[in-house]
Amino acid sequence: MRRWPGLIGCLFFVLAVTAPLPVHWAQGESVSSVDLALVLAVDCSYSVDDREFRLQMDGMAAAFRTPEVQRAIAEGPHGRIAVSVALWSSVKYQSVIVPWSIVAGPREAEALARILETAPRSIPVAGTSVSEAMRFSAKLLQSVPVNATRKVIDISSDGRNNSGMAPPLIRDQLTAKDITINALVIPSQEWTVLDKWFERNVVGGPFHFVIVSDTYDDYAEAIYRKLLREITGPGIS
Repeated sequence: MRRWPGLIGCLFFVLAVTAPLPVHWAQGESVSSVDLALVLAVDCSYSVDDREFRLQMDGMAAAFRTPEVQRAIAEGPHGRIAVSVALWSSVKYQSVIVPWSIVAGPREAEALARILETAPRSIPVAGTSVSEAMRFSAKLLQSVPVNATRKVIDISSDGRNNSGMAPPLIRDQLTAKDITINALVIPSQEWTVLDKWFERNVVGGPFHFVIVSDTYDDYAEAIYRKLLREITGPGIS
């Protein structure tokens, strides 16, 4: 029976690489391919208060703990995915809180969940630069040191872009590289049709989609559905 090391031994972050490199387990086994390289980009702009930030992080942790998400990972051709998590607000502020990590079973999923549910809000409250979140996430995808069958950016947000470049310009650049951009949006009284704006300006690439969470209290269920869909792959509704 194959034994996987804990997540801590699998954490890595490469600032720049020109080609995927193998990741080695502690036992010496080489991991060179994953079914999915996924960047989870979490909104920390001024419209997100501390309670709402915590609901996002706890919701992601809960999703990775579910048997359904863990089974979806295990049933992929390679049986593993690579995950990185970033916080973002304005053009100036993005931060990696989970470097690239291999999730291949319950042990890694649980370790990732513990990091997420205890991670502090480590960037300043500022404006909302969806476009820079997209650019930053794409740089992370360029650094993943394994071959990935699919590359996906998962953006959570409760507002429109109000600083930085126009998101459609970034979207078109990224989708030309076969990167898929999905979104989880939380509408507000100010942005009641936020999903429509994201559909027109942000999401793109193979089998892209937008999921709506009516409130932050519904975020856990929405990110659960979103992760299942992203991990399982195209053709799943």
